[in-house]
Amino acid sequence: MIVGIIPARFASTRLMGKPLASIGGKPMIQHTYENSLKSKLLNKVVVAVDDEKVAQVIKDFGGTAIMTSKDISTGSDRIAIAAKQIEDVRIIVNIQGDEPFIHGEMIDQAIEPLLFDLSVQVTTLAKRIESIDDLKLPSITKIVFDYQNYAMYFSRSPIPFVRDARTNLERITKFDIYKHIGLYAFRKEALVKFTSLEPTDLEKAEKLEQLRMLENGMKIKVVETEYESLAVDTQEDLERARNYYARYIKPKLKKK
Repeated sequence: MIVGIIPARFASTRLMGKPLASIGGKPMIQHTYENSLKSKLLNKVVVAVDDEKVAQVIKDFGGTAIMTSKDISTGSDRIAIAAKQIEDVRIIVNIQGDEPFIHGEMIDQAIEPLLFDLSVQVTTLAKRIESIDDLKLPSITKIVFDYQNYAMYFSRSPIPFVRDARTNLERITKFDIYKHIGLYAFRKEALVKFTSLEPTDLEKAEKLEQLRMLENGMKIKVVETEYESLAVDTQEDLERARNYYARYIKPKLKKK
């Protein structure tokens, strides 16, 4: 069984109550959940929560919630604990709760390499950066990967540094620079291994848990996606998400 698990932490350090933040009159977690259901490859979608208020909201809109401890520090640890409560799961997709506009096709793009290549243990997504804001914002993680599409490094800083470019506009127009879309698909064994490892130096420095995998020799297959996404990590990100919804999502809903 292929299961999508959305970790939702109420006590976010940078945006308290983030799963319940309203975007267009709906809590953010509901947007993420409903968009995840559009995947054609997921057999089940659940939300791993740390707060009864969030669990109740999820139940109210018809979703499935699994309670986990407030003391869990990372989303991957939270989904690993939730996955233990689900029978017959073999592939687990970590769908970030703060990606309210995730496309079902993006989830399927992450799953597909695991279906066709048994050597692939973990996958994630990347999209070419097209705006200077995306390049500059520390809340948008950048990624570099090799010719076989395996991740080499993740950073909150713009990478790679394009030395010959004189401006940021030159950097993104003359060189392919990618942002990381915070979605992962794991074989169950890979998730168990990852979450058994201790946090690493680079992970602590960048505050990016995926660096723990790279520092321990785990390979992450990167799938390039054409779909846009918008992660909500700060109040500024939340305002960007609300503006995006008002400008792009709401007009489409009115036409239906």
